[in-house]
Amino acid sequence: MEYVRLGRTGLEVSRLSLGGMSFGVPERGNTPWALNEEQSRPIIKKAVELGINFFSSANMYSDGTGEEILGRALKDFSRRDEVVIATKVFVPMRKGPNAMGLSRKAIMAEINKSLLRLGTDYVDLYQIHRWDSNTPIEETMEALHDLIKAGKVRYIGASSMLAWQFAKAQHVAERNGWTRFVSMENRLNLLYREEEREMLPLCKDEGVGVTPYLPMAAGRLTRDWNEQTSRSEKDQVAKVLFARTEEADRKVAERVAEVARNRGLPRAQIALAWVLQKEEVTAPIIGSTKISHLEDAVSALSVKLTPEEITSLEELYVPHPLV
Repeated sequence: MEYVRLGRTGLEVSRLSLGGMSFGVPERGNTPWALNEEQSRPIIKKAVELGINFFSSANMYSDGTGEEILGRALKDFSRRDEVVIATKVFVPMRKGPNAMGLSRKAIMAEINKSLLRLGTDYVDLYQIHRWDSNTPIEETMEALHDLIKAGKVRYIGASSMLAWQFAKAQHVAERNGWTRFVSMENRLNLLYREEEREMLPLCKDEGVGVTPYLPMAAGRLTRDWNEQTSRSEKDQVAKVLFARTEEADRKVAERVAEVARNRGLPRAQIALAWVLQKEEVTAPIIGSTKISHLEDAVSALSVKLTPEEITSLEELYVPHPLV
């Protein structure tokens, strides 16, 4: 396993992060394809054994049960100071007023609930899951800064927003002497490269770590286009993300298969290697429901694509609608 600094911080994270969306009670939340606790624990244990120390979850995953499963497993398979635990806040966890968003009230309530579910006194990286248009960014950044001062959070990050929004949040924090975001968790893969236009250059310029999710496009780059899995059949969010560009995406997926075939490697390794070769990327977040997924991901660290292969993989891409 390789280890790198997260942005300009001193925090060392593994070059791969294990995503927590694959773990939880399937009957709760919006991930019916998630693995239950018994199925999840061997994968989390294997990740620790492979040297992964960076684990990324969210309060919303399987209605909170994702955090619970991850927290119990990490307590059994590692020491707290050996792992970097990230989680997120924004999505409603109950019905009624103040149930969602990034108000001071919502943030202060949700961090305590996440800490309880994870079974820890602090999280290493606390991220805003989405931009909240209904709350002044000043209120959000000050609340996050106060969590750091209270010792409940070590670093803060953001996820999935426009570049101008991210730049505004950083400016507000700097202007007021508050803590700035150190990471950006955005969507980046061979089927969705819109982040290359503004967000990645911004993160590079600002020294912000990039931890992209869906690096293999929810499995679409790892198998034949028409092949179905439990997740692809049930994941309604992923279907929406890729529905409008299916024909163009199919051509890119077929090119991944061609490069993989020429290399004698699994497609997953080629798709992930492309993300890893981007200089702005710190640690892609991999979603694993099988031990083999982890092993392929770790193997991808040693796959070095040639300039010709990179050109071949990229040349069929067409602009996508922003999501």
